[in-house]
Amino acid sequence: MDIFQATFYGIIQGLTEFLPISSSGHLALLPKFLKIKDPGVAFDLTMHVGTALAVILYFRKELKVLIGDTVWTVLGKKEKLTSRSLLPLYMIASTMTTLLLVVALKGFVESWGARAPKIIAFNLAFFGLLMFWADFKGSKGSMELMIEKDQWKKALLIGFFQGFAIFPGVSRSGATLTISRFLGLERDEASRYSFLLSLPIILGGFFLKLPELLGSQGQGISIAVCLWGTLMAFIMGLLSIHFFLKLIQNLGLGVYAIYRIFLAGFILWVL
Repeated sequence: MDIFQATFYGIIQGLTEFLPISSSGHLALLPKFLKIKDPGVAFDLTMHVGTALAVILYFRKELKVLIGDTVWTVLGKKEKLTSRSLLPLYMIASTMTTLLLVVALKGFVESWGARAPKIIAFNLAFFGLLMFWADFKGSKGSMELMIEKDQWKKALLIGFFQGFAIFPGVSRSGATLTISRFLGLERDEASRYSFLLSLPIILGGFFLKLPELLGSQGQGISIAVCLWGTLMAFIMGLLSIHFFLKLIQNLGLGVYAIYRIFLAGFILWVL
């Protein structure tokens, strides 16, 4: 893989990670169109680190508040628990549920050939239709409701659905937004929760795959190329977050569902 190809990978990753159209699905398909060897999951994860850094920078103020609230809550200094002070605990619950499902499905996904174009096309179309239905049926809600007792169940459900993103074509953000809309969260709040929830998953996956990544030079992928692709993903990720949050209220999720269905048809036609 050369700099040009890494640039293309980084741009696609940055643009698609936070749009509910499956970044992993797009990255898995790129080798088919660029006629290059699939760089593998480890290289994909380096692209995800770029987008994770974009989340940290864009939501730095929210993260600072979340960390502070977490510390005060653990120390018992919070006289009244609010949705904001409980949000880190909900994120932990969602993340742990995701990890349990990923561990359970990992062997099956790797042996099943989930990166095959037809499988990706099916996931794009099926979960696209599900997302369209969820956004159409979803009522307006708020994360303020997360203070209610049953909202722990919602956090677990969001984490459970996020776990299905281990299948290329599902989309991590698409899965979390879909279940969030079914559960009544408003689009903007659901999007912000989805973005923040990406951090522990992306960074955790990166460190688990780090040994494989360090050995990737033997596969013709240099560290310099990986870093360049990561930088591209970071820049495009910032732009993607900014414009997605501005457009989600007006556009909704329907336009992304339509794109997923057309892309699935294109994949089946071409590949």
